[in-house]
Amino acid sequence: MTTITRLANVTRAATVALAMMGLASCDKGFEEMNTNPDASPQITPSYVFTKAQLDAVGNSYFATNVLLAGGSMQHFATYKDVPGIGDKYYFQQGTYPYDYFQNAYPTAVNETAEVIRAVSTDPNQVNMLSAARIWRVYIFHRLTDLYGDIPYSQAAQGYTQNLFTPKYDPQAEIYADMLKELEQAAGSFDATKTTFGVADLIYGGDVTKWKKFANSLMLRLGMRMTKVDPTSARTWVQKAIAGGVITQDADIARINYLAAGQDFNKNPYALALRNNDYSAGNGDSNTEGGKLAKTLIDAMKTTADPRLNAIAVVWNGTVADTSTALQKGMPNGLLNKPADFKSYSEPNPNTLLKYDTPVLLMSAAEVNLLLAEAAVRGWYTGDAATAYANGVSAAMRNWSLFGAAGVISSAKISGYLARNPFLSNGTTEAKLEQIGTQLWVTLFPDEQEVFSSWRRTGYPKLTPVNIVGNITGGVIPRRSLYSPTEESINNAQFSAAVARQGANLLTTRVWWDK
Repeated sequence: MTTITRLANVTRAATVALAMMGLASCDKGFEEMNTNPDASPQITPSYVFTKAQLDAVGNSYFATNVLLAGGSMQHFATYKDVPGIGDKYYFQQGTYPYDYFQNAYPTAVNETAEVIRAVSTDPNQVNMLSAARIWRVYIFHRLTDLYGDIPYSQAAQGYTQNLFTPKYDPQAEIYADMLKELEQAAGSFDATKTTFGVADLIYGGDVTKWKKFANSLMLRLGMRMTKVDPTSARTWVQKAIAGGVITQDADIARINYLAAGQDFNKNPYALALRNNDYSAGNGDSNTEGGKLAKTLIDAMKTTADPRLNAIAVVWNGTVADTSTALQKGMPNGLLNKPADFKSYSEPNPNTLLKYDTPVLLMSAAEVNLLLAEAAVRGWYTGDAATAYANGVSAAMRNWSLFGAAGVISSAKISGYLARNPFLSNGTTEAKLEQIGTQLWVTLFPDEQEVFSSWRRTGYPKLTPVNIVGNITGGVIPRRSLYSPTEESINNAQFSAAVARQGANLLTTRVWWDK
């Protein structure tokens, strides 16, 4: 079966299967009338797992990653007010802060739960169960890192237990369970048992790579706790490293997409960027007023970062010009369209806006930089400078996955490292700042992860905007917002979470962000 055919079948098959979950048989005489001949009372785990992967990665990229996280992290900028939640801390209308939460539960969360239920009783499907458990952690860590306390232990029980008002679990408890799940799932793989095979869009059922992905997520989550619980953080970081993490390009966790076919075949990042701002390709007709931000472009020009030419263009007539001298980021916090709007940098159509490029979920670049930080903290016996260089090099090689326009030569990589060497003789804080700032560039365009990394490390030291009418008092947001729907439909549990965590504001910090 071709990739296009397989993906084309996913939505139809998974939707039909999930539509039947929880339905009881009808009274005598009405059973035949009330039976859908095109549906099945049993799900096909492989179809639903594929859809859960697609839905998790394609969730609300523009609203959450570009506008909220990307604007707050000063990677993206807009002169307009409605999409200015991250750019200038405005929120007057729309659903930008809620979209990720409201989309995740009925799709990826529910789908993964159904897969787990379907394969959990058959020992021969232990690899499928383990991969689904790891994927569940991936989904939930993105959710809880955005919102803090969320429905977790009682999530996705509407079909099976008629539970439609789940409690919000404290983030500390969610983290403890996610780490436990990663450890157990990674240890449960059995190379002699069946896998999802081609239905697994990330690794094609390769259990060795799934183990590395689980341990790399464990490393990410362990490092997330450095401020709030350094003792536990160290324990989990060392467990992850001992278990084996992603340090080579061949083990990157990624989903590949196609240039043609229905939209779910296409890279969801590119699709969102094109549909909302950059479809015209002329540098001026940007629907949401978006450009790449001055802070990002200035930082990359200052360090002579060769990734700049892979990421950014300025429209020079009808040519998407990657010349370094032309690149200019738009300041955050503008209230009117600049007269020179066309002269500002925007995403490269030959890399970031291509439909047939991958989404990177976890790369050797991020892992090596986290290993460098672990070494600086004394949690890892490896050499911090080596891990840092490996991370930077991998980050630059990653752009070759986006096509010929993203290829960065080894000479350019070596030159960058020579100009910007690891601060081996610097203070601990100077080393952590260098690593944190490098993560801020490396993780682009996964702005959710950039947002989490910045909140944890505090680097780079961003200067917030403080525009009249902003709702944070000129403070960079620290989380997203629960929706009014949750407040009205699940009020008791919503209220308990707010009482425990703090007001439902952009400035309320989640548990690990202390």
